[in-house]
Amino acid sequence: MKLYPAIDLKDGQCVRLYQGRMDAATVYNDDPAAQAKAFETAGCHALHLVDLNGAFAGQPVNGAAVERVVATVGVPVQLGGGIRDLTTIAQWLDRGVDRVILGTLAVREPDTVIEACRRHPGRIAVGIDARGGRVAVEGWAETADDLPVADLARRFEQAGVAAIVFTDIDRDGTLTGVNVDAVADLAEAVSIPIIASGGVRGLGDLQALVERQKHCSGTIEGVIAGRALYDGTLDLGAALALLEAP
Repeated sequence: MKLYPAIDLKDGQCVRLYQGRMDAATVYNDDPAAQAKAFETAGCHALHLVDLNGAFAGQPVNGAAVERVVATVGVPVQLGGGIRDLTTIAQWLDRGVDRVILGTLAVREPDTVIEACRRHPGRIAVGIDARGGRVAVEGWAETADDLPVADLARRFEQAGVAAIVFTDIDRDGTLTGVNVDAVADLAEAVSIPIIASGGVRGLGDLQALVERQKHCSGTIEGVIAGRALYDGTLDLGAALALLEAP
């Protein structure tokens, strides 16, 4: 299982939101590239970036910050937020982003996501952000009418999606613990690997995911951690040792 430290970008800074609210942002670093390098130096093998402004604007906003991160580190970077068309997808992949995450596009234009998977095998992930078990879009500002998480995931079973990044919005940035049951249920509902996001508080959350994976018919590929790393409730070294243990 892989750990993905989160670098969420708002106005060029590295921040964390509380339950997806842009008015509840805590700034952790004015230099996202330096933060990315620190994670890489500590032993992280992948990074998770989100253009928060872009998610609301529907187009990339923090592009310069993303490019600096990609130029600074040598580990794979996955990026989500404001990526809404094939041209933008191709541009980011050409600029060195390893994998793009498509959320709103997966709900609004699933055929475009399928075409992106065809053009860029292994480099497209679907972001499914849920509030109360229902899919949220447009930077989490809207909830798709009565669309259960598993139903959306099943639309891409045969598309070649590399992973599904599943975020429990109600827990995101709250340090209240991962929704392990929801993550495992989604992993068992589809054959696509799942990356858990939202609510990581400490090592116990990672242990719970690792244990659940042992008895899960699906694949929990990794977990995204943000505030827990920045606030120190999750020790990065211990987290990497646990998740990378044979």
